[in-house]
Amino acid sequence: MSKPQLGIQLYSVRDLAEKDFLGTIRQIAEIGYKNVELAGYYGVSAKDLKQALADNGLHASSAHVGLTVNEPEKLEENLKQQIEYAIELGLPKFVVPGYPLPENPTAGDVAKFIDTLGRAADVVTAAGLAFGYHNHAFEFKPAPSGKLIIDELLESIPANKLFAEFDLGWIKVAGQDPAAYVAKYAGRLPLVHAKDFKPDGVDTEIGRGTVDWDTALAASEQAGVEYVIIEQERYDISSLESAQLNFAWFKERGWN
Repeated sequence: MSKPQLGIQLYSVRDLAEKDFLGTIRQIAEIGYKNVELAGYYGVSAKDLKQALADNGLHASSAHVGLTVNEPEKLEENLKQQIEYAIELGLPKFVVPGYPLPENPTAGDVAKFIDTLGRAADVVTAAGLAFGYHNHAFEFKPAPSGKLIIDELLESIPANKLFAEFDLGWIKVAGQDPAAYVAKYAGRLPLVHAKDFKPDGVDTEIGRGTVDWDTALAASEQAGVEYVIIEQERYDISSLESAQLNFAWFKERGWN
């Protein structure tokens, strides 16, 4: 298997993007990144964003797109608007960044979660885009059925409708082995998130936390992962400095 390409989820630098999105894209390219995963467009048109990415030698592998869970009647309408933008941008993949399951979900809660993602998957894949789901820790709790929620989801919706974007850091926080879960769903993981956590559960730069990156990244390569996407939500330093340190960590190990 070939080594996955490296990218960054732009939510990692959202404080900068909120002030100057196109300028932030330029700064990310200057660090050396070649791929980005989008998390909002900050009012920039698809035409202008496409040009900015091209001007800076960046490829958008995917985007995080939230669902209108609290207004289910608007789910399809909102997705179609997002799809129009994505098609103009040339974006190949949509990823749902999370779902508001209750702390102790009932069987009905889990069924609604799966049904909502199934409905969204039908809309997105019918438009020719791939559709995925990004986990946190709660999906690795047992469902009332006894299965882990993530397994129930991925067993309920076929692979041609839903891929997994495993967040390797959240899998670790959930008490599971990231490498084992990547291997379990090999072939269904075009994207994974590289996120590290300190023992107290706070985000930190890659290699400074609890994730065993040697095994997790080796498993990702073996599983045919296309993109390893860095994401960091909290920092001890600035968001841009964290993005630089994370890129340097991978570059030192032969990634670019």
